[in-house]
Amino acid sequence: MKGDTKMFKKTDEELTKLGANITTREIQQEPELWKEAFDNYSTKKDEITKFLDSVSKSTSEVVRVIFTGAGSSAYVGDTVAPYLTEHGDRSRFKFEAIDTTKIVSTPMQYLEKDTPTILVSFARSGNSPESVATVDIAEKVIKNLWQLTITCAPEGQLAKHAEGDANNLVLLQPARSNDKGFAMTGSFSCMMLTSLLVFDTAMDSNKSEYVDSISKIGTEIIERESEIQAIVDTDFERIIYLGSGGLSGLTREAQLKILELTAGQKAAMFDSSMGFRHGPKSFVNSKSLVFDFLSNENYVRQYDVDILEEVKHDEIAPTVMGIGQSSSNNFDGDNFVFEKGTVSLPDAYLAFPDIMFAQVLALMTSLKVKNTPDTPSATGTVNRVVKGVTIHEFN
Repeated sequence: MKGDTKMFKKTDEELTKLGANITTREIQQEPELWKEAFDNYSTKKDEITKFLDSVSKSTSEVVRVIFTGAGSSAYVGDTVAPYLTEHGDRSRFKFEAIDTTKIVSTPMQYLEKDTPTILVSFARSGNSPESVATVDIAEKVIKNLWQLTITCAPEGQLAKHAEGDANNLVLLQPARSNDKGFAMTGSFSCMMLTSLLVFDTAMDSNKSEYVDSISKIGTEIIERESEIQAIVDTDFERIIYLGSGGLSGLTREAQLKILELTAGQKAAMFDSSMGFRHGPKSFVNSKSLVFDFLSNENYVRQYDVDILEEVKHDEIAPTVMGIGQSSSNNFDGDNFVFEKGTVSLPDAYLAFPDIMFAQVLALMTSLKVKNTPDTPSATGTVNRVVKGVTIHEFN
């Protein structure tokens, strides 16, 4: 593939021949899905408020909120929890992100029997063994437990399990967010958006502005696909994603898209902007792409720009690039600047165009290595819904 090839302008028939129709269209529709997710939130707002108020009234303690999931679903929590620690209602909630894989394998190291807890389960299908087992174990261990089930599948086990349970509120995502492709794209971003809308203390009018902006920028990214294709057309072997705070959490998802869609044919890593120079920078070679998701917080952004300047001046990696909105402090090198947003976005909302950029780059890279993005694991050893997991009985 070369830079003059427009992925998002291809017909479904052309994309199907490449094994890329499902994933391409699922990335392309995300800006629409975000607006739909906001509408769903608005419709359920009174029910959500009533649910959270009932939790608060039932205890005098600050309630522990655990965001949980596996793989991409876990990285939703990694992205939103740091932001909500600053911008959520800390008088009522304490936010943490803990993978289902950690809870299932070592539950007593993560669950607190006597601490009032809301378990927020993120799940595309709701059928992953670890997700189902986490709910089962939490219900056994925690005395005062409430649950938010944020899922894309009304027929999934998690959604069905919540039926008739007043302490378990299901927030279904837009139907089209239940990705049919291998990699989570719209499912990841819609579940992330819903969790922010539920717990962010910003006014709904501000949230509406944020969603409008991320939708505009998402559409802009599709329109600027040739710029991303030009990056993919360069000679590279490794991709590195960096960021700070919640955007550091997002780098895990960005890295995973490359690994999944290329079936590991391109090496990828993630780290925080400050943490990268403590050894992991050894990963940089002359065939590396280095990206940093730039924070819009002035203090934080200094560290993002610092590491980009440092890597640029090392003169090893040929591509070093900042991703984000422009500010008074910009990286002196190459930047992919979002231009269409109507407001300066809080970092957690910057995550949406950031991850769309990473998804598009991963999609194009998959085709570059002659893989099929819709079914990238030719060996079948990695599946859309995890298989082969033995869940051992926990007493």
